[in-house]
Amino acid sequence: MRLSAAEPEPYPASYYAATRNEAMEFPALCADVRSDICVVGAGFTGIATALTLAERGYSVTVLEQHRVGWGASGRSGGQMLGGLPGEAALQKYWGQSRADALFELGYRGHDIIAQRVLKYGIECDLTYGAIDVARRPRHVERLKRMHEALCARGMEGQLRLVTAVDLPELIGTDKYLGGLVNTRNGHLHPLNLCLGEARAAVGLGVTVYECSEVTAIEHGPQVLVRTAQGSVRADSVVLAGNGYQHLEPAVLAGMVFPAGSYIVATEPLEFAEAAQINPDSLAVCDMNEVPDYFRFSADRRLLFGGRCSYSGREPRNIEKAMLPRLRDIYPQLSLKQVDYAWGGKIGIVVNRVPLMGRIGPNVFYALGYSGHGVSLSHAFAELLADAIQGDSEKMDIFASIPHRKIPLGKKFGSQIVALGMLYYRLRDLL
Repeated sequence: MRLSAAEPEPYPASYYAATRNEAMEFPALCADVRSDICVVGAGFTGIATALTLAERGYSVTVLEQHRVGWGASGRSGGQMLGGLPGEAALQKYWGQSRADALFELGYRGHDIIAQRVLKYGIECDLTYGAIDVARRPRHVERLKRMHEALCARGMEGQLRLVTAVDLPELIGTDKYLGGLVNTRNGHLHPLNLCLGEARAAVGLGVTVYECSEVTAIEHGPQVLVRTAQGSVRADSVVLAGNGYQHLEPAVLAGMVFPAGSYIVATEPLEFAEAAQINPDSLAVCDMNEVPDYFRFSADRRLLFGGRCSYSGREPRNIEKAMLPRLRDIYPQLSLKQVDYAWGGKIGIVVNRVPLMGRIGPNVFYALGYSGHGVSLSHAFAELLADAIQGDSEKMDIFASIPHRKIPLGKKFGSQIVALGMLYYRLRDLL
């Protein structure tokens, strides 16, 4: 059943949806309109790109199949992490001559987010401080290498290596062998950030349509983007669907696989309990190939996520699937009630290098952030806007990196990826 503009689709039940600041609702597209740019997808990539282009004077129309921030942008762990996934593959093709640009791009999204939070008064609980934690001896050695590499980039004042002895004081558990604190990283309320940027974009003239699934794209000097009840004719189009992308299958099918990730939110902890577990409100992420991640919300709930699934099957009961992992790390929270449990799809690329490029002269795409989408989506939005304006140097570098498609179609391809990730899970346990 197609929802009418007067009956917008509800957000998936989550802590973020229950605590969103904006009550914006946008109509479905029911007309034929003209715009400089048409953006397909109203998550971080789409909204950040629309806002960037609007700031540069373009007219922009955004089409969203569901609601603004409906996908991973409004359901993620909310960790704002620097660095680029697939960095080894990137360096192979970029070479040392571009190492500085690669590093800065990995943190560029942080700066964009901070500037917009200040400029547009976006209340999204932006908090600085994150820690990578080691579960295996090999992780400890990797932390040391990470520390050395970041110090060589001038970040020594924002870093702290932590031993296993000192970790319980920081994160209230003895399950880890070491950690690396990075105060340039942080965490936030992702749905409130996405909605706040959408509000800012609309204030600059961007038009947003919800419940407006794109059914076809007709290429040409001007691109025609069709929905069930309308169309947008634009000079350029940006595809920004990430884990929910299904358009342009000849180019993008099999390039990004949607992986399920799941989160539970406890009841609010007492101030003393929160101070014992995580006094500095750090975002925590372990270093397994299939990681657990957790942090506090602004109202002192523990948001605990992980159990990444590549098979396409959701747990029958997310709370029951996640609680054993939470209680293993924090047995002192065993009696705490879980108030929210939800999941969503993130876009994973086989070699972990995000996808960005163009199809023909004027259809652009960016997707596949492999868990780093909060920050990277904003950096890539800037690169997309640059490319639309004629400066495609950085975008073309990503477009030149070879990627392999998973064979045998979506269903069987997902099973192949799931088997591969099972190997990494077993490796995590050894």
